[in-house]
Amino acid sequence: MADGPHASPTAGYRRSIGAVVAGAPFLSRSRRRVEVVPKPAVPTARAIIDCAAYVDGKRLPGRFTPETALAEIRGRGAGFVWIGLLDPDLRQMGEIAETFGLHELAVEDAVTGRQRPKFERYDDTMVTVMRTVGYVEHDMHTVSEIVQTGEIMVFLGADFVVAVRHGEHNELTAVRHELEAEPDRLALGPGVVLHAIADHVVDTYIDVTQAVEFDVESMEEELFSPRSKLPIEAIYQLKREIVELRRAVRPLAGPLQTLTAPRTPLPKEVRRYLRDVADHHSGVAERINDLDETLTTLVGAAVAKIAVQQNTDMRKISAYIAILAVPTMIAGIYGMNFDHMPELRQTWGYPAVLIIMATICSTLAVAFRRIRWL
Repeated sequence: MADGPHASPTAGYRRSIGAVVAGAPFLSRSRRRVEVVPKPAVPTARAIIDCAAYVDGKRLPGRFTPETALAEIRGRGAGFVWIGLLDPDLRQMGEIAETFGLHELAVEDAVTGRQRPKFERYDDTMVTVMRTVGYVEHDMHTVSEIVQTGEIMVFLGADFVVAVRHGEHNELTAVRHELEAEPDRLALGPGVVLHAIADHVVDTYIDVTQAVEFDVESMEEELFSPRSKLPIEAIYQLKREIVELRRAVRPLAGPLQTLTAPRTPLPKEVRRYLRDVADHHSGVAERINDLDETLTTLVGAAVAKIAVQQNTDMRKISAYIAILAVPTMIAGIYGMNFDHMPELRQTWGYPAVLIIMATICSTLAVAFRRIRWL
């Protein structure tokens, strides 16, 4: 569409973002594809989970759009705006970016998702990316998804917080309600929101790790129980899920360390809270490493158990073959139809051969049972 006096005020910004996404040679093919696939225009309000203005730690009454909320806060000269978004597309994120002055490269990351946990600064805006995890109930004997991952990207400015979520399992409604119940804490500024989100994400890490740890203990108990029928594929699946969990959790250590540094423009009280989050994160990262090592041991034990079972089966098969070889050999000899063979013309020859076969087979069976081949 040609530019004109009635062009959208966000059109120029969205075109610049689209150019970056569609034409930048350094981006992967999947990320350059964002603007290639046409999608119907969806109002930005569809992507907004909640938008509120806070002054002195209290939520202002009424409903706000991002523009009106930011205008209200800047008109008062105090407070901040907190907006939550879920899976916004490029056009929706472009409108939010123009309202809050977000950098287009960070906006591109917010739209494409699947970012590694990181901390970046664009002028006066801090951007923190956190991977989220969720536990999926499953049957231990089946190969299925156990840990699902998502992403939260937080844009933090002097008077706003924009939280962009990817994934349905990482809802932040409870976090908002908890903070709104503590206005004194919320009055410290938007940095408190960043801490609350990070604390919620790390607490989720702990919960998911505990659930996976229970799965590992259950697998360990069943694997070493007699006559276990636990498939080794289920152990491999759980190990793969723990690797995915570790990849989501471990990289957050760097951003948390940066956020707690004195040079970070966050209040000292917020940095203290974040140090506590960093301690919890270190603990859960160590537990995940321990689980990974335990599963590696379980895989080795499962392989050894399968080898032992195969050896046991081979011994049983060999014992049965040895027992069956005796009547086969005798029957084969007496089936050659020679005229001069021992007891061939005797009336008691046939039952005598059967008795000899049964005696030898019974003796072999008893011998194999004594050496535990049967």
